[in-house]
Amino acid sequence: MFDLTNEIYQDANKAREHLEAIHWPHGPNCPHCGNADPKRITKLKGKSTRPGVFKCNECRKPFSVTVGTVFERSKIPLNKWVLATHLMAASKKGMSAHQLHRMLGVTYKTAWFMAHRIREAMQETNNDAGPMGGEGKTIEADEMYHGKRETPRQYARGRKPNPVKSGKAGGAQKRVIVGLVERGGKARMFHVNNATKASVRDVLVRNVSRDTTLYTDESRLYTDTGKEYADHRTVKHSAKEYARREGETVVHTNTIENVFSVFKRGMVGVYQHCGEAHLHRYLAEFDFRYNRRSALKVSDAERAEDCLRMARGKRLTYRRIDEAAHA
Repeated sequence: MFDLTNEIYQDANKAREHLEAIHWPHGPNCPHCGNADPKRITKLKGKSTRPGVFKCNECRKPFSVTVGTVFERSKIPLNKWVLATHLMAASKKGMSAHQLHRMLGVTYKTAWFMAHRIREAMQETNNDAGPMGGEGKTIEADEMYHGKRETPRQYARGRKPNPVKSGKAGGAQKRVIVGLVERGGKARMFHVNNATKASVRDVLVRNVSRDTTLYTDESRLYTDTGKEYADHRTVKHSAKEYARREGETVVHTNTIENVFSVFKRGMVGVYQHCGEAHLHRYLAEFDFRYNRRSALKVSDAERAEDCLRMARGKRLTYRRIDEAAHA
């Protein structure tokens, strides 16, 4: 159960000790050279030295637990970082920067940047998580169209983004998201420029093992790529078929539709607006929480600790976010 009076949310030193326990369960190790020999690491002391600073006697560089993480060089007290991480990890449909700004007592701009750094920590790569599916497993795939696309040239000039005026209706003016979910397992969502056979195939072959059974709707986007997998079955939504029993299995795409629905409710009810340049980070946030959902016996505290653990090896500066927004 979440206890707001816990010292890790109130005291920066306790928050630092909490982070050290997560990242250094066997003692400090140097993020610069990888040295983990306690005899070759010295804890610095003195009035001019802030708590938690160590010096590596191998590379002779100082470091703390935040070096090499998304919290590095931040002037925000570490206890506020830990609290913000817990709030975002525990909120099923997310938490807006305005809400963080009010609860943490920081400016809106600071809260916005904190939220993006935490989303960066939540990001899982294919190298970290490995391929989805496998022999005897089922993956549901589908695409979603959400939010109006933005004109990059107008966005780069610093003007308010406008919808793309393509002259076409429906999905042509919307952002395209391709989603994958393993039955009883994890989900991954990706923002692609256009919904084509090539772009959908690229997402599938990069993330799903070829030994997998693939379930989709009747869209032609999956017809050819489906032949590359162990089996490919479809449901015909245009004929109002949403599930079909075949022996002991049920063919449907309701699981990925559920993943999309949580994302949509979060974007409409909590975030309300998301720049297209930042969409991939919001997708990573919703993936992170879904892959550690309560149905998998993961508690809010465990989910928050996972996020703090994943913060290592990732950096996100304000300049990078600003450049992405104006690209």
